[in-house]
Amino acid sequence: MLNQQIKGQLAQYLELLEGDVILKVSLGSDDISKEVDALTSEIAEMSEHIKIEKTELKRTPSFSVNRPDEDTDITFAGVPLGHEFTSLVLALLQVSGRKPKEEESVLKQIEALEGPLNFETYVSLSCHKCPDVVQALNLMSLVNPNITHTMIDGAAFKEEAENIMGVPTVFLNGEEFSNGRMTVEDFLNQLGEQPDAAEFDEKEPFDVLVVGGGPASASAAVYAARKGIRTGIVADRMGGQVNDTAGIENFISVKQTDGPTFAANLEAHIKEYDVDIMNAQRVVDIQKEDSGIKVKLENGGTLTSKTVIIATGARWRKMQVPGEDELSNKGVAYCPHCDGPLFEGKDVAVVGGGNSGVEAAIDLAGIVKNVTILERNEALKADDVLQKRIEELDNVSVITNAQTTEVTGEGKVDGLTYEDLKSGDTHHLDLDGIFVQIGLLPNTEWLDSNIELNEANEIQVDKYGATNLAGVFAAGDCTDQPNKQIIISMGAGANAALNAFDYLIRN
Repeated sequence: MLNQQIKGQLAQYLELLEGDVILKVSLGSDDISKEVDALTSEIAEMSEHIKIEKTELKRTPSFSVNRPDEDTDITFAGVPLGHEFTSLVLALLQVSGRKPKEEESVLKQIEALEGPLNFETYVSLSCHKCPDVVQALNLMSLVNPNITHTMIDGAAFKEEAENIMGVPTVFLNGEEFSNGRMTVEDFLNQLGEQPDAAEFDEKEPFDVLVVGGGPASASAAVYAARKGIRTGIVADRMGGQVNDTAGIENFISVKQTDGPTFAANLEAHIKEYDVDIMNAQRVVDIQKEDSGIKVKLENGGTLTSKTVIIATGARWRKMQVPGEDELSNKGVAYCPHCDGPLFEGKDVAVVGGGNSGVEAAIDLAGIVKNVTILERNEALKADDVLQKRIEELDNVSVITNAQTTEVTGEGKVDGLTYEDLKSGDTHHLDLDGIFVQIGLLPNTEWLDSNIELNEANEIQVDKYGATNLAGVFAAGDCTDQPNKQIIISMGAGANAALNAFDYLIRN
């Protein structure tokens, strides 16, 4: 099951096991059961700490990871390879006794949750967002005996996952609970277990407070902390939108990486410095007062700082047509790399003919039956090299001058209606899925009118990264910088931090 390179890496991790682990395996006679049997047997052979017990679980094939004297209720239904292999390795280590890398306050919040809370997460093994959710819920199951969690590979349980059109999708006690990437803090917030607002009110004022968790924010936080000044970072999610990026091949000096790995490295770098990280917290307002700049949080708390750097990034732009929101995660998707495998052998459309849209079509062409690209302009906007690639694909077609007007379907997508902008005629495509790739929207709608925005709702900054409000700077995709690239955002974050430090010296 495992190649020699992966086995070598796994062997190093298994040396870190601190206690015995029991894999309770439920098998049938199908091919996937044989794969589960081979995987668990191979792992058990590599460590004397791991033993196998045959049993019957809720799903077959599946296996649970347990202590000898305790069922930890962490289950993998299917074969956790691909991106989920890391989830399996972490489960083995943590069940063996290795302490999770979470703040003590977070662990206490998990312990305080009342159950039963039975989570089930549908994933695809190519999804780079799914492991974050699986690992968060596995950890919660380990910490709190009232919580259970099962990872379900949609490809292994196709009939059960027939109506799952987006991953990760989490069910709680049989009811749909969430879609998309979530952290432990996100789950705690959604379950009503949040930090007390007073914890934030009581914090000492910061010299620099960074708002946002993406590349620009990380760069700003590191550069500020290196100056030896009191630095904080408050973010809805660490890593920001880069978490949803499949492949990164243009960050100079790093030939290739993926979004979640890059995001984890950003957070790890921040933690090398004395930075107060406040994760899973949403900022709702910034006001300048005599006592300093007040940053108000959604939970009611308030932070104070001498300077603030806004780096809240951007999010995928929606089509804003009837049916889109109602059928989101029910055939309407925004991440072809994550959700593409769910549409194997089906007909899909990609809305958007820029680089991201054409790249999505190329990725999907190897999975689905047919891909139709819809572009509202007279020609595709993607780079020539990408357009030449789709010309070589037999199952990709292009429709230009096409303005999407409606997503159709009852419970799940069955098609898309568009207007031909040249003739004015209306057409309908029968589809199983729609992937929206039409650019980005800056995350600035929460800002008061005291900070100037341009017509695209981007924060206007000068060459120093300064906004019109003294002491408030901004960087990254939420600003009017023309090119939205990771490397440019990180440079802008560093620039804003250095100029915030200069502002502190002069004021």
